[in-house]
Amino acid sequence: MPDIKTRDIAKGTIKTIDKSAVAAERMKSTFIQTKEKAEHSVDVPESSAEEYASNRLESGTDRVSHEAVHQFDKQGRKGVQATKQNIVKAKDGIQKFKEKRAAQSLQKQAQAATPRKGVGQGIKAVEQPKKAVKESVRSAGKKTIKTVGKGSAKTAQKTVKTAERTAKTTVKTAQRTAKAAQKTAQATVKASQRAVQAARAAARAAVITAKAIAKAIALAVKAIIAGTKALIAAIAAGGWIAVLVIIVICLIGMLLGSVFGIFFSGEDSGTGMSMQTVVQEINTEYNTKLQEEKSSVSYDVLEMSGSRAVWKEVLAVYSVKVNTDPDNPQEVATMDESKKQLLTDIFWEMNEISSSTDTKTETVITETDDGHGNIVETESTVTQTYLYITVSHKTADEMAAQYGFNEEQKEYLAELLADENNSLWSQVLYGITGTDDQIVTVALSQIGTMGGDPYWSWYGFNSRVEWCACFVSWCANECGYIDAGVIPKYAGCVNGVQWFKDRGQWLDNSAEPTPGMIIFFDWADESGQDGLSDHTGIVQKVENGRVYTVEGNSGDSVRQNSYPVGYYEILGYGAPAY
Repeated sequence: MPDIKTRDIAKGTIKTIDKSAVAAERMKSTFIQTKEKAEHSVDVPESSAEEYASNRLESGTDRVSHEAVHQFDKQGRKGVQATKQNIVKAKDGIQKFKEKRAAQSLQKQAQAATPRKGVGQGIKAVEQPKKAVKESVRSAGKKTIKTVGKGSAKTAQKTVKTAERTAKTTVKTAQRTAKAAQKTAQATVKASQRAVQAARAAARAAVITAKAIAKAIALAVKAIIAGTKALIAAIAAGGWIAVLVIIVICLIGMLLGSVFGIFFSGEDSGTGMSMQTVVQEINTEYNTKLQEEKSSVSYDVLEMSGSRAVWKEVLAVYSVKVNTDPDNPQEVATMDESKKQLLTDIFWEMNEISSSTDTKTETVITETDDGHGNIVETESTVTQTYLYITVSHKTADEMAAQYGFNEEQKEYLAELLADENNSLWSQVLYGITGTDDQIVTVALSQIGTMGGDPYWSWYGFNSRVEWCACFVSWCANECGYIDAGVIPKYAGCVNGVQWFKDRGQWLDNSAEPTPGMIIFFDWADESGQDGLSDHTGIVQKVENGRVYTVEGNSGDSVRQNSYPVGYYEILGYGAPAY
């Protein structure tokens, strides 16, 4: 029954074919996974940077291609090696089978032979089985080797070739897919780069425009009036400077025609008027009305309360109302008689002065000297007339409601009154240009103001107080010096002196001061001087040995005075660190 055993070898061959199929299946699975990795590796996130995306794409594509080829080559080599091993195993099995069958055949023939037969017959009997065995082995071996070996080899070779063709096709497909993805990614990167460049260009343009507008506002009128002749000469000469100036002028022109044109109104624009001169005239008119109230009746005691509107609020309301008037809109960068009248009307709509009188009978204690060094107190009943002057004002928001401002007008009003514009308002009202003596400019603009209500009411008092220190503090605040810690906010002169002394910024009366220093006085009375300050003001200048000052509450008004350097009633000077 040798043929039955031969089928075991066929089974081995079937196992070899199964292993090749498994190897091919593994290669197919590996290819699918590799292809998926390749597709994911070229997916460029939208949020990645251009350079990073490009580099990552190229490296991913190369990696996918090399990995696919490597995997297919590796699996192919494994298939060929397995096939070779199976062929060797088949040859060994055939050789063992031949030896085993030969031994079994000899054993059976020997048992079948009898001793009665002759030696010659025994030899023939032995020889015949040997020949039969050789023929059987020769025939079976050759056929089995050819059948098993050639079949396994051909099947394995076909499997390998098929796997190689599949691998090559897959690699080419992956490469084509990767190249297409790479081109798409590169196009996306280029589009992103163009978008980024456009955004950067737009941002740079916005920054340049913002800077130009800010500079235009800060330098306002001087850039137009003082630079007109230079502009004409530059345009005549040509060149990029002229073009730049033209662009700036165009931007300024847009601002001049808006509510922000008020920031350009601080200087004479050819009419003989500026916002400063008009504000001073209205202040004088206001002080005149206060004086008229005082002069209208005889009184013994004056009590003032309330305060007038802050000038920047008055000007902001004026700018919005005049510039956005639906019936007759006008620019507010220049001043003339008609606009002066409009501003005056708005001022008096925002401010009101009222007065009343009252007579009171009171007991008064009078102290006298009896001539022997004794103080004698005498009580008497007196009737006194009190004059009450009240100044009331409306805020910018109240005026907006009164005029029926719409939402856009209210927004303009809020933008004009924003704190970051305080320096621009100081330039419009006082002509401050950023010098260390700008507090002198503010003080000089207040000369003639009477009663002191803008100063003591700003400080927080509800009725009149001795307001010289309030005046100095108010001027310092208009320049931003209080917030900067350069000058203190003080209502008592003694407190102001101590503030400067504590910081080592105090000079005695023998010093020659400079403009912007704070002067303190110690008035002498019958008992002499007590070393404490009674009055304060601002040093305007020093000329020919005299100190010129601007003082609040000098005769209940803001006045200019002068004293010899080293004057005995000058207590000393506070030296702000401007």
